Amino acid sequence: MRTALVTGGGRGIGRAIARALAGPDTLVAIVGRTRSQLQATAADLERLGGKALAIEMDVTSDDSVAEAMLMLRSASPQLDVLVNNAGIGGGEPVAGSDVARWRRTIDTNLTGVYLVTREAVALVPDGGRIVNISSVLGRFGVAGYTAYCASKHGVIGFTRALALELAPRRITVNALCPGWVDTEMAAQGMQQGADATGQTFEKFRERALGAVPLKRIIQPEEVAELVRFLASPAASAITGQTYNICGGQTMD
Repeated sequence: MRTALVTGGGRGIGRAIARALAGPDTLVAIVGRTRSQLQATAADLERLGGKALAIEMDVTSDDSVAEAMLMLRSASPQLDVLVNNAGIGGGEPVAGSDVARWRRTIDTNLTGVYLVTREAVALVPDGGRIVNISSVLGRFGVAGYTAYCASKHGVIGFTRALALELAPRRITVNALCPGWVDTEMAAQGMQQGADATGQTFEKFRERALGAVPLKRIIQPEEVAELVRFLASPAASAITGQTYNICGGQTMD
């Protein structure tokens, strides 16, 4: 029985990843802060014939992460695939910004990856897989999104260093940088952008996607399929890499 853990697995990209990894021979542990979302995703996986475990966890809390990992240990002796997906969006200009908001963004998007990985890595067997979800804003900067950009750039640096650290154990560590993905968080980001620029949501969305070479939004399932590949035996020679899945929004 293979075991996978997906943080932020109750909705959006995380839920799609959980579905992609699910199967009769895989236990998918879905972790996050909202019990109702976790339970709904777990029920969905079980309807599809998979095995699921819903665990409440706050990635910003050392104690919460440690407690969740104890629950995982009681269900499975090892963790074959770790997907660090939990994150929050939003931004504001630095001048006059809210320090608490900065810390919340960094704690969730970057420190959370560290805390979960720190507790989980002892459970990952030789040859295991770790996939971290960054963002295209981990590739370039956007005015007003300093905290988010800093956190997502940090995920890429963390990925590269950890890949070297775990290479002797043949544990691969890679990152993904999605662009605009059709999720609630992206819709909230577009609304924020529309409000800041005095546009309607529809106009902002049209212009945002118009700047994407392929002129379309990414579906969560497309990100999930790339995660599934990186978690598969076919990707055993790939580590320390960062993959863009953004319709050509960045080519770095």
